[in-house]
Amino acid sequence: MSSDIVVKAEGAGKAYAMFARPENRLKQMLFGRWRTYYNQFWALRGIDLEIRRGETWGIIGRNGSGKSTLLQIICGNLSPTIGTVSVIGRIAALLELGAGFNPEFTGRENVYMNGVIAGYNRAQVDERLDGILAFADIGAFIEQPVKTYSSGMFARLAFAVAVSVDPDLLIVDEALAVGDEAFQRKCFARMERIKSDGATILFVSHATATVVDLCDHAILLHQGEHLYTGRPKRTVAWYQKLMAAPAVRIPEILTDIRTAVALGGGRVDALADPLTGTDALHDMGFVEAQEDADETDTASLDPGLVSVSTLAFEPNGAEISQARLLTLAGAPVNCLVPGERYKFCYCVTFMEAARNVKFYCMTKVVNGVHLGGGQFPPGQQTIPLVGANEVIDICFEFDCVFGFGTYFLNCGVASRGELLHRILDVLAFRVGRGQVRPAVGTIDLNISVDLRSAGAAEQE
Repeated sequence: MSSDIVVKAEGAGKAYAMFARPENRLKQMLFGRWRTYYNQFWALRGIDLEIRRGETWGIIGRNGSGKSTLLQIICGNLSPTIGTVSVIGRIAALLELGAGFNPEFTGRENVYMNGVIAGYNRAQVDERLDGILAFADIGAFIEQPVKTYSSGMFARLAFAVAVSVDPDLLIVDEALAVGDEAFQRKCFARMERIKSDGATILFVSHATATVVDLCDHAILLHQGEHLYTGRPKRTVAWYQKLMAAPAVRIPEILTDIRTAVALGGGRVDALADPLTGTDALHDMGFVEAQEDADETDTASLDPGLVSVSTLAFEPNGAEISQARLLTLAGAPVNCLVPGERYKFCYCVTFMEAARNVKFYCMTKVVNGVHLGGGQFPPGQQTIPLVGANEVIDICFEFDCVFGFGTYFLNCGVASRGELLHRILDVLAFRVGRGQVRPAVGTIDLNISVDLRSAGAAEQE
C-alpha cells in the first residue's frame, strides 16, 4: 500500500446471521454443517476506498445504511466478512463519546486509563494532561466520579481525551451533535487543527451543511451499498434527493445514481452531467471569468451563465417552474451589482389541495454552504389552504449584499412541514465588483472606515 494512503478497502463487506427463533442458534451450532438455520443480512458490501493522508471524508446515508459498520471495520472493532481493509497509523475514534470510561472512576483516573488503552505510558499522559484538562474545562470535577457529571461535562472530557492522542486518522461518528454551541465550535476548531497537522479525518453526520463545509470528499451509502463517491456538494444533493423522494420513486433514483457512476468509469468527479458542480464552474469559465467581470453599476443578463448542478426533487403534490432572477423593474438578470435590490421569482403549480403551505428560497456559495434565504409566510405562519390546480407565482425581494463571486439559488415549497417540491441550484448568478468598496469576503457588510490621527506617540 502506498505510503500516502491511510485507508484502503477492497471489496469489503459485513454480513450477520439473522435467526428467526432463539432455538435456531443452537440448531446452527449442532447441525450447521448440514443445514443453515439463519438468513444472511448484509449490513455492508462492495466497499472500495482509497483515502489519502490529510484528506477529510464525509460519510452520509439514511439510518441503517451501514455508516457506523464501516467505521467500526476501519477502527478494527469489526472484521469484514469479505474483502480487506488496511489502515496505516494511529487511530482516534469518536464512535461514542466516553465509551471507554468507568463511571466509578474519577475524571483524572479515566484520563490515565484511556491513555494506557491508546498506548501511552504514564509519563506521556502527564505531558498531555494539562491540555486535556484545559480543553475539558470542568474544574474541580476532574477529581469526582464521572457518574456525577452532567452530560455536557462528560462530553467535554470524553472529547478532550479522544483527540489528545495526536492521531494519523480521526474518526468521528455523530459525536459532535452533543454539547452547547460554544463547545461544538471548540471541537470543530480542534478538528481543523488536527487536519492542518496532516491527519486524515472520517466524518459521519446527518448535518449535510457541515459535511459540505468540512470535507474534501463524501461517500453515500444506501442499505449497505457503496452507492456514490464524489465532491461533497454532489454527494449531498443525491442524498437529499433520496431522502425527499416517495418510496415508489427511490428505485428509479438509485438507477440514476448507478448510471452516473457507470458513465464516469468510477471517476464520478470527472462527470460532465447535471451533477457536475464546482469543477464544472472552472471548466465552463465561470470562476475564471470573474477576473474580467465588469465593474459597472448596471445589472445584466449573461446567457452563458447557467447552473449545471441543478437537481430537482420528485414533485409530491406540487411542482416548481419558471425560476427567474429579475430587477425590481422586471428585467431578467444574472449579473448583479452590489448594493442593489433584486427579485427571485418562481411559479408553483399545485396538483393537489395543500394546507399550511410555506415557500422557501436559499442562497449558496460554490461549495454548497448556505449563506441565507427567506421563507413566506414568516415565522410559524403558513398559508392555510391552496386549492388543487391553483398556480402561485412568488417573488422574494433581496438586497445584493454578496461579495464578488458566483452564487446559486435553491427554491422549495412545503405543506404541513412536508416537502412538496424542491430544486437545488435552480439558478446561478454572479456579483460583479461594482464600485470600489472596502469589502472583502463573501458578504458585503457595508463597511465604513474612520481613519484619523491620534497624535504622536509619547517618547520615553
